[in-house]
Amino acid sequence: MLFDTSTRADLARSFGVTLVVILTIVLTSTLIRTLGQAAGGNVAPQDVILLMGYATLAHLGTILILSLFLAIVLTLGRLYRESEMTVWFASGVPLTRFVRPVVQMAWPILLAVIVLELLIWPWGNQNSAELRDRYQRRGDLSRVAPGQFQTSRDGSRVFFIERDGEDATTGRNVFILGQAGRDGERESVTTAARGRLEMQGDDRFLVLDHGQRNEANAHTAAKSMARFDQYRVMTDPGVLSGATQLPPKAVATLELLRHRSPRNDGELAWRFGLILACVNMSLLALGLSASNPRRASNWNLLFALLAFVVYFNMLNLSLSWVAREKLSLVAALARVHGSALVVALGLLWWRDQGARFNPRWRRSLA
Repeated sequence: MLFDTSTRADLARSFGVTLVVILTIVLTSTLIRTLGQAAGGNVAPQDVILLMGYATLAHLGTILILSLFLAIVLTLGRLYRESEMTVWFASGVPLTRFVRPVVQMAWPILLAVIVLELLIWPWGNQNSAELRDRYQRRGDLSRVAPGQFQTSRDGSRVFFIERDGEDATTGRNVFILGQAGRDGERESVTTAARGRLEMQGDDRFLVLDHGQRNEANAHTAAKSMARFDQYRVMTDPGVLSGATQLPPKAVATLELLRHRSPRNDGELAWRFGLILACVNMSLLALGLSASNPRRASNWNLLFALLAFVVYFNMLNLSLSWVAREKLSLVAALARVHGSALVVALGLLWWRDQGARFNPRWRRSLA
């Protein structure tokens, strides 16, 4: 029908514009955050583009849901402001009649959200975690660029080293400036002719050969110097054991279903919840898009954004409740998303009845 076709076309145009705007904002913020992490030594500079791509893919489901929600609110809101909805209501077309073109527009997006949340979300998070773990396992010494001073991750040490060939675990002319104590009152300078990284169990040690260590206390002015043939210090405790444990968000959905636990069920509550949220937010947008054509305001858009924020906060709370065993997975999905569905249908029915029996629509048409 012409009604369905024209409404779908308006929704599609609005969805495309909204998606481009939101995606641009997300890409920009993700790039800035990732560059900051690379500058702080938390990720490899050459992995910035990959990490940004994985992060964007992982959150693309939420972006699609928000774009669809805003597209419905903006499109129907424009129809209200231009009095086109008044004409439809006066012609006997109820608000519930718009459910059909909205569903026709939303079902491909719903399928995309299902694929993104059940498959792409864990895949992107797993690849991001592996890139970060691979870089973190290199340790502070191996991340130092030859001939350059570089600060450690926690900011307590400054390194300078000259590498021996392509081996990232050994070097010569090692210089380490470190601070310790409550306010960094103890400062030490360690130099060595050679240094190497060694693993013992899950711990990483830095072994220095033929050097000396100078230490000074800023409060007491005490100084000490020690020469050594070999100096061994732990740099990364438990580096391997921590790297092998993936968070639930990086685990495949089938694995979460096979190995049920409170934390895994909490992650499932998030993934299944986003799929249900796509349906509920589409219906909720129909009821929240209503506005008075005689008032040039966008209060309906403000209320819609507030409803979106509240809904997604409840989605995060449901994840926490399930992970802490306060609610089961089914109970959390039923309470949060069942309540949202009831509110969306109730608001849609109330708007429909108000438009059907409110005489103001007749007067504004006349």
